[in-house]
Amino acid sequence: MKTFNYHSAKNVKEASKLASSNSVFLAGGMSTIPSMKLGFANYRDIIDIKGIKSLSGIKVSGKTVKIGATTKHVEVANSKDVKKAIPSLAALAEGIGDPQVRNRGTIGGSIANNDPSADYPSACIALNAVIHTNNRKIDADKFFKSMFETPLKSGEIIEVIEFAIPEKSNYQKYPNPASRYAIVGVYVAKHKSSVNVAVTGAKSCVYNDKDLAKALTSKFSSSSIDNFSISSSGMNSDIHASAEYRANMIKVFAKKAVDAC
Repeated sequence: MKTFNYHSAKNVKEASKLASSNSVFLAGGMSTIPSMKLGFANYRDIIDIKGIKSLSGIKVSGKTVKIGATTKHVEVANSKDVKKAIPSLAALAEGIGDPQVRNRGTIGGSIANNDPSADYPSACIALNAVIHTNNRKIDADKFFKSMFETPLKSGEIIEVIEFAIPEKSNYQKYPNPASRYAIVGVYVAKHKSSVNVAVTGAKSCVYNDKDLAKALTSKFSSSSIDNFSISSSGMNSDIHASAEYRANMIKVFAKKAVDAC
């Protein structure tokens, strides 16, 4: 690991001013620190934002759940308010990594990193999330651009993730036995006028399977997708699972998620 300058920001404004083209914001550090130790990433300035109180916390209103960016996975998993409003979101958080990761990792860090196998991006897509930064609001379907890429600019900080409370929802995944990242994960959410089927782990970036979503919007039953054939074109293929296997697992886990709603 190369040397760097460490800064502990007192507020969002200070953190933003410290940012440059060769800096990174640090909260839990679950992705940043390993990347630096392995030499995959090097930064001149590390800007620690975990002490900014305004970036943490959970607030539930009548229609949405707002979660501060530095809120830890374990806090989401254990929140009585989240369990009541969106139980599938609390269950997703409980299934991230291991206890060490859940007690350090943050929701904002997860979606800012946009790992193609991460769990939270699927929740953002399925639950029509809006990502609030210090500069603007970004709809989830425009936030996850491609592998490890988002529209966040230098100095832009995620402050809050706002999730729409669905009528029904469930998240099912086939976890990597070592990392607990999703080899394939499917988050199904039924809203008043539509259904989202967010898929993670299968391609280079999380996405909403619009064909499955359309079928389930017409009839919210696992039988609606019995005859679906999902193409493996563009699917990830590695030592953990082939593209064809992942394509089949999307259908399997979509049916499981619907049945569990």
